[in-house]
Amino acid sequence: MQATIRYPDGVFCWVDLSTTDAKTAKAFYSGLFGWTFDDRPTDMGGVYSMAQIEGKDVAGLGEMPRVMQDQGIPSFWMSYVKHDDVEGVAARIEEAGGTFILPPMDVMKSGRMLIAQDPAKAAFGVWQPGEHIGAQRVNAPNSLVWNELQTNDVEGAKTFYAGVFGWTYQVDDKGYVAVLAGERVQAGMMQIQPEWGEVPPNWSVYFMVDDVNAAVAKVQELGGNVMVPPTPAGEMGKFSVVQDPLGAVFNVMEFNGPIDPPPGA
Repeated sequence: MQATIRYPDGVFCWVDLSTTDAKTAKAFYSGLFGWTFDDRPTDMGGVYSMAQIEGKDVAGLGEMPRVMQDQGIPSFWMSYVKHDDVEGVAARIEEAGGTFILPPMDVMKSGRMLIAQDPAKAAFGVWQPGEHIGAQRVNAPNSLVWNELQTNDVEGAKTFYAGVFGWTYQVDDKGYVAVLAGERVQAGMMQIQPEWGEVPPNWSVYFMVDDVNAAVAKVQELGGNVMVPPTPAGEMGKFSVVQDPLGAVFNVMEFNGPIDPPPGA
């Protein structure tokens, strides 16, 4: 398995889970994906856990601050775009009409980061690597394979992210927007549909699995919920929208054929 050693600017490089119960979350994702966890103390107190497969980082996990839990915020996944100039990205976010949840800040020696919202209020992170490059294993079973913006304003989102990251786009005949960083197709965008119910704008996370039906059965066995059952994704494969026992929503996806190699391997 190829390991990623460096991400190009503008490519999603990391996802992490803010959860209301780290112990329960670890048990769930360990059971579903076979992840092990390396717990690391932070300089702000508490612990940030690296989810790993065969010693390679695949995602992060941390317990949500009590002030957020007291507001009733459910567990959630956050997606991070790699960039070597967080300050420059922050300036462009502001110019393009975004807002900050966390302005640029150091994360010990690991790197530098910010968390922002686009004008439609979808949250995303930006990661400037230090000792931590992001996920070392992607586009492989039980690891990150895709990030997708679900929004009420696709055209506005295209303009915003093009200004912030220089992304370009390809749109298929069904209106699905593929996001390119340079020549790499690395994310998607789609319009939130009325039949979905009350879905807020968000960056949704996809994890690759060998067998989506087996993964969905395992989600249920481990106490999670199935929000969208296994569904064809054109000729690419099948996906399902699921939820962990603490409310965090994510996708599992099975592919019919080979997928792109990981970036920067």
